[in-house]
Amino acid sequence: MDIGIIYEKLNRIESTLQKLLDQHSTKEYYSTSEVAEFLGKSEFTVREWCRNGRVWACKRETGRGVSKEWMIANEELVRIQNEGLLPRNVI
Repeated sequence: MDIGIIYEKLNRIESTLQKLLDQHSTKEYYSTSEVAEFLGKSEFTVREWCRNGRVWACKRETGRGVSKEWMIANEELVRIQNEGLLPRNVI
């Protein structure tokens, strides 16, 4: 076999393995900073979306005293990417 063909096949295998690893590294919940990075927004903006009910999020203990931080489920992140924010709550 030609060495070039072997390198090409190895590169395809490596690329496929990396895609599989990326798929399995999906987390169940993301912090506001991680969601902000995924969406290209500031962390403050994502926290405000959580606070104002524009995304489904829950507060979770952080281990840093009594403060809690917003956590956003992977399913909600996918929904935001596909459908956008929830409508504003009109009071």
